[in-house]
Amino acid sequence: MGKKLLLFDDVDVNMQLEQVQVDGTRIVQSRIIRAVNRKTVREISAEIRQAQEVTDVDRRRYRGTLWLVSLPRVIRGLVWRLMMARPWWTKRFGGTIAVSAVGMFGTNLGWGIPITPAPLMVTVGGIGKRPVLNEGKIENREHLSLTISVDHDIIDGAPAARFVERLRELIESGRGLDG
Repeated sequence: MGKKLLLFDDVDVNMQLEQVQVDGTRIVQSRIIRAVNRKTVREISAEIRQAQEVTDVDRRRYRGTLWLVSLPRVIRGLVWRLMMARPWWTKRFGGTIAVSAVGMFGTNLGWGIPITPAPLMVTVGGIGKRPVLNEGKIENREHLSLTISVDHDIIDGAPAARFVERLRELIESGRGLDG
């Protein structure tokens, strides 16, 4: 593709779910929720819940992953570069953005620094209480920690900052959560 800008019509979210056991070991499986931009919060939530209930591993994909990681590092690197050079493959197997939830492992505020090929990564941290000024009084309020990581080669800083501000507004207002 070279240095072309490629825009996809849909946003596909890649998330990692620890849910299945293989030989007595819990493993993480990637789940991609397709076209989240065309779904309601309720539909997305239902799809995540359904994926969490899967108890059997996609053995073909799991064997493929094991095969890939067993290759010598230099060959893995070549396979990786080949895939990343083809945006349609990247979208098909990895989605257009990624979401991770490190907050499920703790009970306090927290954040993460992900390393990902996704141009946008949202890392959901913990929920914890912090003192805030509210109508002239200091109160403890719950806060959700989010880490937003962008690939600056693809996404300019100003649009990224506007996106983060709009995301904050939507989360704080609870938009999309009503009936």
